[in-house]
Amino acid sequence: MPSVLAPTPKATQPQANIKMTQHSHPARQVVHTNGDLDTSNSIEARKFMGTYGLTPPAVEDFDTQMSRCIALLELKQTPIEKYQYLTHLRNANVHLFYRLLAKHVKEITPLIYTPTVGEACQRWSEIYTQPEGLYLSYEDRGHLHSVIKNWPQSNVEITVVTDGSRILGLGDLGINGMGIPVGKLALYTACAGIRPDATLPLMLDLGTSNKALREDPLYLGSRREKITPDEEREFLDELMAALTERWPGIVIQYEDFKNPFPSLERYQNTYTMFNDDIQGTGAVILGGFINAVKQSGVPAKDQRAVFLGAGSAGVGVAKQLTQFFIKEGMTEDDARRCFWFVDSQGLVTNDRPGKLADHKLYFSRDDNEGKQYKTLEEIVEYVKPTMLMGLSTIGGAFTP
Repeated sequence: MPSVLAPTPKATQPQANIKMTQHSHPARQVVHTNGDLDTSNSIEARKFMGTYGLTPPAVEDFDTQMSRCIALLELKQTPIEKYQYLTHLRNANVHLFYRLLAKHVKEITPLIYTPTVGEACQRWSEIYTQPEGLYLSYEDRGHLHSVIKNWPQSNVEITVVTDGSRILGLGDLGINGMGIPVGKLALYTACAGIRPDATLPLMLDLGTSNKALREDPLYLGSRREKITPDEEREFLDELMAALTERWPGIVIQYEDFKNPFPSLERYQNTYTMFNDDIQGTGAVILGGFINAVKQSGVPAKDQRAVFLGAGSAGVGVAKQLTQFFIKEGMTEDDARRCFWFVDSQGLVTNDRPGKLADHKLYFSRDDNEGKQYKTLEEIVEYVKPTMLMGLSTIGGAFTP
């Protein structure tokens, strides 16, 4: 007869105590970046969201969380390492990141914006690890609205947009300039309370005049020369229409364009837009200037202003001050002649060798009697200003 194997005693069988019940929870998808996995969530909240067991069991208070972040931040040796840690934190837990930034805004702002963001932009393609913001390329023209529809947030209130053509004082960085919209909007959340999901960092990939970038194998932008002003105008026309079609109430902030004046003049009466380099900086300085004039006792008509830096920010500020002078009763010509501009070649004058950039012409001087003043010290001695304004990236230009 064939042998029959004896059955295994039940006592040696593995036993599982599984309750045959229906486990119900809300139909939702856990999102790893919006705070679903925040260790400050209560046990009840974790069970409700379906995240119970996905984080360590301790329920932490905010101070404990932030003390860990500060300790980790202090372990980083360089500012760019601190920048990268904070970028990771923002993408891993947006609520914790903004709690930390809001409580330590003075210490952390230099790490997520100037000056550290300058190095981050220079190395953006090198240190890139995850998507931040939306990229629109010149090749997307005619289809910008379709690309914009890919942005997952449906309630955007403000976007900061740049083409990377004049990032800080670093020149044309192409799509590497994305660090500027990302950093500026982070500050808007921490300092002004704008919801992170209501912000859109926007980079326009319109080519770059930076040959080294185009030849860099790690560069993440398109490897084409910068498009022409006419091509850029047509692209921006489509962009502005597409943005406001999806988000009718959106505020569109232009940032760090090499020549920001044409787009400001073209769109400011049609869309809810502004250029921060010109109007944002100008509004802050104008507020301080009005009070300084009152304190000094020197009327607007007698002010003599020397501006170190003749870029879009400097010219934009001076134009806002000119409007203030006009409101104080001066003619436009008299108002603009209260300003002397200094750039890398010295005093901006009509008879200076070489062609002046268009935006410098408004304040260019014709009363220098053929003499070219090269240094700031010479110009201060010549003008004897009542006001000295630094709007240049050159550090240490003002001596005692």
